[in-house]
Amino acid sequence: MMFEFGDYGLVLGLTASAANDGVSMAWYIPLLIFTARILDVSMGTIRMILVISGSRYKAAALGFFEVIIWVLAVSGVFVFLSNPIALIAYAAGFSAGTLVGMVIEDKLAMGYRVLRVINSKPELHLCAHLREHGYRVTRIEGKGRDGPVEIAFAVVRRRALPELLRMVNQYAPLAFVTVERADQATMAAHPGDATRSRRVLGRFSTVRK
Repeated sequence: MMFEFGDYGLVLGLTASAANDGVSMAWYIPLLIFTARILDVSMGTIRMILVISGSRYKAAALGFFEVIIWVLAVSGVFVFLSNPIALIAYAAGFSAGTLVGMVIEDKLAMGYRVLRVINSKPELHLCAHLREHGYRVTRIEGKGRDGPVEIAFAVVRRRALPELLRMVNQYAPLAFVTVERADQATMAAHPGDATRSRRVLGRFSTVRK
């Protein structure tokens, strides 16, 4: 399979063997189809996450390259449509691309999460403990089946969520915890923000003195 530039732009050509019998193909063709599918499907997964998070321009730019790669992959399949290896490579690339996209998205940890904690032991003062570590937490007093409970809400960047969950599980292991997606947040609550704010305020106070 090769690409030729003619009067009508970029066109997909055939190798001599493929043109003769329409079935045989070079050994690397399935690998190219497989790789192209991994790229475009993983890019599509990330693009959808960008759309949900409101990053419209990044999503549009990624979609441009995604479609180009997809067209190349589909063209390769249609050229060798009668060859089952090409179809298997296309399907396998789709499956692998879905997995790769999820792994990449997990590593990037984009967006925000809403953490809700229902603490059945208010005497632990979980909210106060989290605030001491720099998290902005909203506290609500509630009443559960067995008595009063402490309900804590916090919005954090996704990359800060594992540390916050570890802290909650360590300090209040019996607490009921749920996590929800937040499409947008005007201010994320995590120690880095709090520490940075205190540092800026401290410098401002020093200047005023």
